Amino acid sequence: MLGEIEMPNERLRAAMAAGGWTYAALADKVEVDPKSVERWVNLGRTPRRATAMLAAETLGEDVHALWPSLRQARPARAVSPELVAIYDQRADVPVSAFVDLLTQAREHIDVLVYAAVFLHEAYPRLNEVLRERAADGCAVRIAVGDPDSTNVQQRGGEERFGHGIESRCRLALMHYRPLAGVPGIEVRTHATTLYNSIYRADDQVLVNAHIWGVNAYGAPVWHLRRNGAGGMFDTYASSFDAVWETATPVREG
Repeated sequence: MLGEIEMPNERLRAAMAAGGWTYAALADKVEVDPKSVERWVNLGRTPRRATAMLAAETLGEDVHALWPSLRQARPARAVSPELVAIYDQRADVPVSAFVDLLTQAREHIDVLVYAAVFLHEAYPRLNEVLRERAADGCAVRIAVGDPDSTNVQQRGGEERFGHGIESRCRLALMHYRPLAGVPGIEVRTHATTLYNSIYRADDQVLVNAHIWGVNAYGAPVWHLRRNGAGGMFDTYASSFDAVWETATPVREG
């Protein structure tokens, strides 16, 4: 290209010399013309990605070390079409945002947490809202952390909350247990590693990301709205389903 400065690829030259590779030998191995290999070395030309990867594998080198320009990834989208809002931390999200989301649900409500007792503490009518949604035909699934599980206990140590998180899981169970057995509502306990707390209502979800050593209220939240199949929303919905399959039903009591 006019104006482009061509420089030898000394890293490639050294790798070939160390392995005793000639232009012709490497060209035969990767199925190109020897003059192409010569241009890679002397003019710094970059081969096609598939050819470069085969050449690097043949030489026992990292492809990006030989041709750094191949490190360039596809440009990321500045904003996902599914992203409605992002909050620096859960404490910035008004409880009304959670309640409004659940109240508007018509088909699905899924909640995956360890405890999240802040909802009941800030909105004592939460169970009534869930009963009302279920009575209108909405399928409600609640998964809270098993306080006796290793992962819950480990999270307490990681967040420097100690046994407090176990106590909050037990408190969450006390809040949700009256819903066990209500038609349309299922309550289960799970023992999985919780990477994100998920609050889904139909095609919208609030995702509270978890950060090692940070309490959930101090971690970010993103609000997503489903925009076609296979997006971020579906990724979190599938994650909920996977955890749900491992969870244990809570008995009435």
